[in-house]
Amino acid sequence: MQFVKADKGSINDLIRLRLEYLLEDYGEIPKDRLDLIAGSLPDYFRKHLNDDLFAFIGSENGTAAGCAMLYVSEKPANPSFINGRTGSVLNVYTRPQFRRRGIARELMKMLLAEAERLGLDYVELKSTDVGQPLYRSVGFEDAVSKYHNMKYVIDKRNL
Repeated sequence: MQFVKADKGSINDLIRLRLEYLLEDYGEIPKDRLDLIAGSLPDYFRKHLNDDLFAFIGSENGTAAGCAMLYVSEKPANPSFINGRTGSVLNVYTRPQFRRRGIARELMKMLLAEAERLGLDYVELKSTDVGQPLYRSVGFEDAVSKYHNMKYVIDKRNL
């Protein structure tokens, strides 16, 4: 197994892995929505890869087996993040035929080493129950906050 930091030559692999991840995570996605997502990914990766998005790929015999992505954002500093730069883990995915071989663990170690190299204050993620043991094993802890995790969904039909 070879592990690399993704570059512009990795975009097609990242697109395939992202789409497989989404299909597994969401189940069935209507074809029109999946096509919109697939159509947006090449430009997204060209614009963001190795700027504010860092991706790592594990491959075997030229076949991408899995990936993990780190999105870096910068906010005004506060006591929790003094330099203002934090990371979010996205799209940790291993293709089914490659699972249970330590690929995601190795990708996460590379991702966290990159976060340290970048001087991030912390890295956060949202985990499924299945993924939680992996993330704990590489040092993640449950986040405790006095704040509630909330979101506002923009209804694009009214725009």
